[in-house]
Amino acid sequence: MAAAEAADPRKSLPKATKQVFWRIAGFYVISLLIMGIIVPNSSPDLLNSSGANTKASPFVLAIKYAGVKGLPSVFNAVITISVMSVANSCTYGSTRTMQALAQSGMAPKFLAWIDKKGRPVWPVVIQMLFGLLAFINEATTGATVFNWLLALTGLSSFFVWGSICLSHIRFRHGWKAAGRSLDDLAFKSQLGIYGSYVGVFLVVVCLMATFYISLFPIGGNPNAQAFFESYLAAPIAIALFLFWKLFSRDWSLGVKVRDMDLDTGRRDFDVLPPPSEAERHKSIGRRLSEAIF
Repeated sequence: MAAAEAADPRKSLPKATKQVFWRIAGFYVISLLIMGIIVPNSSPDLLNSSGANTKASPFVLAIKYAGVKGLPSVFNAVITISVMSVANSCTYGSTRTMQALAQSGMAPKFLAWIDKKGRPVWPVVIQMLFGLLAFINEATTGATVFNWLLALTGLSSFFVWGSICLSHIRFRHGWKAAGRSLDDLAFKSQLGIYGSYVGVFLVVVCLMATFYISLFPIGGNPNAQAFFESYLAAPIAIALFLFWKLFSRDWSLGVKVRDMDLDTGRRDFDVLPPPSEAERHKSIGRRLSEAIF
């Protein structure tokens, strides 16, 4: 979605995509490993926490257990800023999604209207109104409502990343069927199409594992409420898919590979942006290296 509004997506998107791996490894994998070593899974602070209480954040507890004074308060501030950043990112993503649905005829047309600066006004208004649901947490039953709202999005990451991987697979097959070379792509995934196949496989495995754990909770008996609190997003996604099929009366499961339109909506760059100073030096060094060897 960011590529559609980036000034030079051929330059900025590959750079941002390559950084995702290192950011996830640094901010998630390594930090979670350190936190898991310090904070025991039987910590009473974890067991007594509820909702989105940052006082019981495992990261804050890890700092506290390590005996570092003053830093837990700083980290609470970091968490608060991070939550605001996530809210900003979700505002961008959700509003552009609603606008795209409207432009594709899958949502009311008024959602496709944008102002002079290219902002989808009505999707932003709707998104902000939904943000007011956060005040429900002030009610006595706020925790219950929060849990059910969380259930609506609990599996969203699996569906989103599974869709991304599947779209990449379909795109690469369509690109090949059109007789086009991979050299014509501005950016190619480091793991290629096989990485996307692995991604789809892992998403399916995770959905199956989550279904089993939701149906047969560890240390508990099957419970309808517990099942839907963990797996509610899946039947809703299926229901929405079937609703659109019934509404549109289109029972096809996708565009055939040979019929894919690979050009509509593409941004053409007739004039390449001037190279930066670092790129010029790199190009000179590469030419010198080729001349020597």
